[in-house]
Parts: sequence; structure tokens; C-alpha cells
Amino acid sequence: MGFTREELLSYADRTVPDLVGDDLRLLFVGINPGLVSAATGLHFARPGNRFYPALRLAGIIPPDVMTPEAARPALLSRGIGITNIVARASARADELGAAELVEGRARLEAFVDEHRPRVVAVAGITSYRIAFGRRLARAGRQEETIGDAQLWVVPNPSGLNAHETIESLAAAYREVAEAAGVV
Repeated sequence: MGFTREELLSYADRTVPDLVGDDLRLLFVGINPGLVSAATGLHFARPGNRFYPALRLAGIIPPDVMTPEAARPALLSRGIGITNIVARASARADELGAAELVEGRARLEAFVDEHRPRVVAVAGITSYRIAFGRRLARAGRQEETIGDAQLWVVPNPSGLNAHETIESLAAAYREVAEAAGVV
């Protein structure tokens, strides 16, 4: 990527545009953008992030799509979008406060109301529990919905989520893609 630490830190609190096209069927929801994502304008852009490898393994994007930039048209053509609970970038998701996550839920609900995906997949159980006030929530499909959209919690692809593998991420992502009818 070629960014110095100081350059990356200068992107703190910036936002990354939502990835959304017509006929949105599946919306992946990250916690918030990282600094590399803010610097590049691409979701899940940090080298080593397992989001795109998991999407490839799940058959959601073609096997030759190797970068976040190359994934954009593949995702949009399949009715897949990406947003975040909290719009502002930070070095780590644990820099976010509970109030910020709860406010982010309201932003997400408005986004879903406007774009009307079939399935919303929040990537991160801890942030989901805080934002949605569901202290005992488990991964998978939730009983509640956002508007007409099914609500799911899937594993976060960050390398900090070390107990997940690309294979387990792919299985979870494939399940929500099937529910949304995009694979």
C-alpha cells in the first residue's frame, strides 16, 4: 500500500463512501472503516483482511478477483453492497464508544430503509450486541429484522478475529448470500 504510519493516522475520522448500486439484495455491514480503507476509499482494504478471500472461496465473487478495487464491479453486478455501522475511520474498532455504535444503528436503519436490501449481514458480534442492544445475541440469522430485510450477524474478517478462518468466514458469507439470492 505504501503508506507511512503518519500518513495513515492522518485518515482517522474520515469516511469511506458506501458501496451500493441498483437492486441491492445483500448488504454487508462492517463495524467502521480502518485507516487503509479511508486512505484508499475501499472497504476492507487492509492487506491481510480476509473479506475478499472469503468471498472468493464462498463463490460470491469470481476466483480471479484479487483486490478490493477489482471486487467493486463484481459485487455491484450481483446486488451486493457494503456500508458500516459507524462511518468514521479509526485504527481499531475498539476505539469506538457504545454511544457511537448505537447512533450508527440509526444510520444503518435509515440506509436500509432507503436502499431496501433483502438481507443485512453485520460483520461482528460484539459491535452488533452493543449497537442493537442484544447482549446475548449469537451469530447467524436474528429474529428481528430491519424493515423488510432479514438481519444476520456474521464473523468479522479482521485478522484480530483469530478464531475464524477463511473457510469459516466463507461458510457464513455463503449462507447470507444464499438467503439474499445472490449465489
